[in-house]
Amino acid sequence: MAFLTIVGFWVFHALIVSLRAAVLEFPEQGEMATRRVAVTVVGMALTWLLYLILRHFERRPLGVRVATAFIAAAPCAFAIAWANYYVFNVYDPVSVFSDQELGRKFMDIQAELGLTAWQEVAEIAISRYFFLIAWASLYLALGYAREVREAERTASRYAQAAQDAELRSLRYQVNPHFLFNTLNSLSSLVIKGDKDRAEEMIQNLSTFYRTSLSSDPLEEVTLAEEVELQKQYLGIEAVRFPERLRTRIEIVPSLLNEKVPALILQPLVENAIKYGVSRSTRPVTVSISAEASDGWMTIAVDDDGEDSPAKDHGNGIGLANVRDRLEARYGDSAKLTNGRRPDGGFRASITIPISPEDPA
Repeated sequence: MAFLTIVGFWVFHALIVSLRAAVLEFPEQGEMATRRVAVTVVGMALTWLLYLILRHFERRPLGVRVATAFIAAAPCAFAIAWANYYVFNVYDPVSVFSDQELGRKFMDIQAELGLTAWQEVAEIAISRYFFLIAWASLYLALGYAREVREAERTASRYAQAAQDAELRSLRYQVNPHFLFNTLNSLSSLVIKGDKDRAEEMIQNLSTFYRTSLSSDPLEEVTLAEEVELQKQYLGIEAVRFPERLRTRIEIVPSLLNEKVPALILQPLVENAIKYGVSRSTRPVTVSISAEASDGWMTIAVDDDGEDSPAKDHGNGIGLANVRDRLEARYGDSAKLTNGRRPDGGFRASITIPISPEDPA
């Protein structure tokens, strides 16, 4: 980038000066062009030196780099001015005139004006100084823009890493919560002396964990896979409540391949068992349903158990975990709603966007 901008600046400058000379019909355009090329090459070399100085300060604050550019550009400008003065005023200056006698008269007039070499060099150096500052400003601006983009990419990577860590944490939180509830159920069977049903629950629990722990916490699963996992869990609870637990699955077939966070339904199903089935004295149906509308998919877990305060269902680790996972994964594009049903029982549902690449 530095090399291209340096070449571009100086070539453009040489073209503009040459165009000016052509418009004013200066004599000996060929000779002037040759000397102009020499000055341009010197200018490129000294601008490259300025670049090397700025690069040495590239990790410093922007203010320090700007100050360095203003200071370092001064000696470079004077060096370019001396080169320009030498090429056009010291090295055979008469040869730039087609009329040699006219050239000598011009040199005599310059001598009569009394301008010293330092004054002429200073005059040239001022214009070259602003030329170098213009280049340095462009270089610093491009460099700063690059640093901003790199910082944004780094911040984005950190944010993604933080979100991944949060999702992992929330996902792993589900298993201990589920295990705690399941061990309580297993304990009750052991206390009752029901060894056969306890053994069946242990086997179902092993199958459930082998399936759930094999998945990546950051990956999503299809709705069909998620529902199948909940069937395994309901099979575990069916051992505990063989006479009271009924299940029903009502999923629109076109939604079975939609992606959802793994185990996102687990806390909802656990709540239905804990508050709907375990507190009831009659058979209770726990149903899982899903439907789509206007690009959104709503997945609901219902139970028709005996009424209990809505706050029992709506508070606790399980539903808080679901809310946090939805927010971490979808932001404001997903929601969890829950409450008592008009006909009795309880409903908890999540609404998430349907993936555009695989619409239902």
